[in-house]
Amino acid sequence: MKSQTGEKSQEFLRQEINRMKKEKNALIMAHYYQRDEIQEIADFIGDSLALARQAAKTDADIIVMCGVHFMGETAKILCPDKKVLIPDPLAGCSLAESCDPEEFKKFVEERPDHTVVSYVNTSAAVKALTDIVVTSGNARKIVEKLPEDEKIIFGPDRNLGEYINSVTGRNMVLWKGACHVHDRFSIEKIIEMKKAHPGAKVLVHPECRRPLQLIADKVGSTGALLDYAETDEAKEYIVVTESGILFEMRKKCPHKIFHAAPAEDSECQCNECDYMKLNTLEKVYECLKNESPEISVEPDIVARALKPIVRMLQMSE
Repeated sequence: MKSQTGEKSQEFLRQEINRMKKEKNALIMAHYYQRDEIQEIADFIGDSLALARQAAKTDADIIVMCGVHFMGETAKILCPDKKVLIPDPLAGCSLAESCDPEEFKKFVEERPDHTVVSYVNTSAAVKALTDIVVTSGNARKIVEKLPEDEKIIFGPDRNLGEYINSVTGRNMVLWKGACHVHDRFSIEKIIEMKKAHPGAKVLVHPECRRPLQLIADKVGSTGALLDYAETDEAKEYIVVTESGILFEMRKKCPHKIFHAAPAEDSECQCNECDYMKLNTLEKVYECLKNESPEISVEPDIVARALKPIVRMLQMSE
């Protein structure tokens, strides 16, 4: 996606951002779904697991989280003594918003003998109700480490939960949440695209619906899909996840061809996350300049939410 600013303005913004990073000992972190120009100036790019790991070990005084709100909260929970900024405070997450903390609390209280496993795409308040946080990159590994007879609640993404159930043989109780981007990909359109590109392999994020997972050559997190594209012998891929990942894929594999999966509704750009794209280069500049908007999490929530995140990091090693 092209920037909303002109080329001259972009160069000025890049120079100023780099200058302020050094002056303020700031680290710019970006998710793979961010705009191209933000990924270009980021100090670290990754999926949710990689961002959490990096936040946990950074010695920066300021973290600028170019992603969505729950990612900033996770960084703040891991680094309560650091200033965590987000370029646009309205950069939320449809999946996180599909899991209201009060409703989830009732759901959990109705099943007191269950271990609560929550996807990282949740609010800090939901993490505080959780026993173990997981990402799409480590969910299978962590669930498989739990006793086979352990009763598990998994939330909020039903598609990821169904995938983990299918590959582990578990029968986790699933919260019925979903990502508005991944849940709208159409299997019919992917099949049509596969006919047009018969040699292309299909890469699918586990937040997509089960039929799409079943036709995939590879199901995995954004980081796992990127790793697969780098090491696989195929030369062409249909990528069924948010299209921002194509920037890094094309950068890492310039000799390969990557097609963004078409949206279910051809009239809308459903393969892009509107929330992720709220962050712009100009907002990153303003964010660093003013050291705001700042992410804050209540101390009692930090104390309760930190435990399941730390448990995740320990179990995913």
